Amino acid sequence: MVRTGIKIIFLFFFFFVYANLFAQQKSLIKNKKNELDRLKNEISSLENQLKIKSSKEKETFDVLDNYNHQSFLLDRLINSLIAAEQENEIEINQTEAGIHGLENEIKFLKKNYSKYVVAIYKRGPVNEWASVLDSKSFEQAILRYKYLQKFSAQRVKDIALLKLKKEELISEKANLEIELKEKKEIADQKHAEEEDLDQKKIESRRILASIKHDKESLKIEISAKRNAEIKIRNLIAKLIEEENKRREEAAALLKSKNKLAAKNKSGKESIENLNSYDLDLSTAGFSSFSALKGRLNWPVERGKIVKGFGENRNERLNTVTLNYGVDIKTRADEDVRAVADGVISAIDWIPGYGSIIIITHKGDYRTVYSHLSNIFVKEGDRVKLGTIIGKVGESLDGSILHFEIWNSRNKQDPEVWLAKK
Repeated sequence: MVRTGIKIIFLFFFFFVYANLFAQQKSLIKNKKNELDRLKNEISSLENQLKIKSSKEKETFDVLDNYNHQSFLLDRLINSLIAAEQENEIEINQTEAGIHGLENEIKFLKKNYSKYVVAIYKRGPVNEWASVLDSKSFEQAILRYKYLQKFSAQRVKDIALLKLKKEELISEKANLEIELKEKKEIADQKHAEEEDLDQKKIESRRILASIKHDKESLKIEISAKRNAEIKIRNLIAKLIEEENKRREEAAALLKSKNKLAAKNKSGKESIENLNSYDLDLSTAGFSSFSALKGRLNWPVERGKIVKGFGENRNERLNTVTLNYGVDIKTRADEDVRAVADGVISAIDWIPGYGSIIIITHKGDYRTVYSHLSNIFVKEGDRVKLGTIIGKVGESLDGSILHFEIWNSRNKQDPEVWLAKK
């Protein structure tokens, strides 16, 4: 009886933990679905903008930018679907584990009850009063009576629990069917979005080829890049503010923890809760970035700088533009790699520079990678030196990676940092 009770308690504990994990997983999946809906709505809005344009208007930099923006959103949508696939797979594994556990529990309950049935068959129904009267002493009679009462009550509980677990098993198997169906739907949707992305890229290349030597388009792109530099600067300022706020919150929490530890030695649970807070700041544990000056790895394996840091003169338009970083000319679809250990702080779309990634490194340093055609990381990912984060895209100037280095709010000359080739 004691062993049976322990086993039942263990099984109940297992399913309590499982239920909590399952609920958390459901919440994550819901958030993913909301993100997918948001991306789909943005893509639909951009497609509607194209529909109202005339044939002549569809051969412009504005339309090229629209297609590139759609490609960026589709890329994020596909990455979200990949994440949804992974979440769905976890959900399926958990449900299958739950089904397996329920089947074992039902088997255990059936086995116990079958022992009771066999005992009844061999000895006949237990007569409580006969057992009591057959006792050798009054104390033995009382103990037998209490035991038989508990035995009968346990049998009733076992039957009720067996019925409940069978119902749960039916429900879990139904959930598994839904999840497997969802898995197929996600896979089909991902395939469709990948085909759509391929078509958008083909259309982008076609428009790019038709306007590549158009001076007006080049002027628009240069103007967009000027605005893009301002947006990148503002985005970095926002990241710095958020990081400072996080540091302040972490310091305040640590102070509270120390006070609590000093005042309340019996407050073990509260201290443990404080320890569970994420005090690992975004660059904790990374190698020094400042030590890499003059020997920093290039973000692409092959390439040469065609536009340096600072002022650059455009010979075709006879205009001067200010470059916050460097433009590296390389091969189409060249892999773009993180130049140092860091955390992906931002992934965004900015007209003029297209898809951009910002990585935060140790010592309040940040690197910016733009003109990307594909992105293989997501915000919050911790990356190591050399991690492939995306691929180089195409602009009016060709296959160009725009690369910047910032220390806090101060832009740096990447050529001073990059290793000499």
